[in-house]
Amino acid sequence: MGTGAVPRPGLTVFGLWSGLVFLTGGLATGCGNSGTVDGPRTGRTVSAPASSRATPPEELCARVVASWSRRVLDGDTYGDYQTMGLSNGQYEILRTVVDAARAVKKRQGARAADVLIDHRAREGCADWYRRGGPSKGPWQ
Repeated sequence: MGTGAVPRPGLTVFGLWSGLVFLTGGLATGCGNSGTVDGPRTGRTVSAPASSRATPPEELCARVVASWSRRVLDGDTYGDYQTMGLSNGQYEILRTVVDAARAVKKRQGARAADVLIDHRAREGCADWYRRGGPSKGPWQ
């Protein structure tokens, strides 16, 4: 962290690494050119393809919350938010989602609960970011 980076509460090295691997679908290796049209000689850069655009933070939040919600619902885990690599705000969304999904799973089955998880995670994260999302203070 000697580059002036400020650590974010609730993010662990494992959480960052696993999130990166999850989002990229694995690790790509290779040495090709340096991202320029004619190699390092011209300095002209190649435009990034449309598929490499950054994913909005509320969408990343929804993906992570939905994934952990399924694991919690299936009884696979229920750790604290830091162990899951979540912020306190994301964990609150997860708890709300899981509570609702348990009730739906009991009444309507696993498929309905799965659909609800996706919907409520997106809704909860969008609302959280609309209200400001993670703050610079701890536990957010």
